[in-house]
Amino acid sequence: MPTLYNLIQGRNVDRLAALSDGIFAVAMTLLVLDLHLPTAAQVHSERELAAALCALGPQWITYGMSFLTLGIFWAGQQTQLNHIDEGTRDLTWIHLGFLFAVTLVPLSTRLLAEFIHYRVALGLYWLNIFVLGAVLYWSWAYATHRDLIREDTPDEIRASICRRILIAQTWYAAGALLCFINTWFSIVAIVLVQLNYAIAPRAWWRKGDV
Repeated sequence: MPTLYNLIQGRNVDRLAALSDGIFAVAMTLLVLDLHLPTAAQVHSERELAAALCALGPQWITYGMSFLTLGIFWAGQQTQLNHIDEGTRDLTWIHLGFLFAVTLVPLSTRLLAEFIHYRVALGLYWLNIFVLGAVLYWSWAYATHRDLIREDTPDEIRASICRRILIAQTWYAAGALLCFINTWFSIVAIVLVQLNYAIAPRAWWRKGDV
């Protein structure tokens, strides 16, 4: 009987997609709720308000960066689920692991915002991105191995999903390594990678590289 239950568990990918939408929505909301605006007791003039808002620069930068991160990975997961015909128990738990990493993004974002000049904070933020990409790659590899992909999915799409993850993670890792020069170099590099995948230049899209 336990074996039979394992066979029927997690078959509906629509339920998994719905859960993912909710968790991504909460994580994105927590990002903005974690921004700490100056209080009235701290500000007594226009100049002090402007200075206080400028001091929030690292928070706004990490907020925007993490919103892009979540948006990119939400789109990536939905793309996979749209091409998966039917789920399994193992696939469900792989995606639950992915969602666990999603819930950590507000935490790693806050850590980076507070310690933006420290390589450890940047490294942990990158590690969060790496885990998201690794689990998403694992999901597609598992679905491919178990023949869960829709039959009408062209081979070039099957390959492009894996290639997109690998290329993106390579660029993220290269950007993270720049922290040994300066953490701001890493942040700029990561944001540029994110903008590339968010905007997806049409000429590159036609080649299947993004």
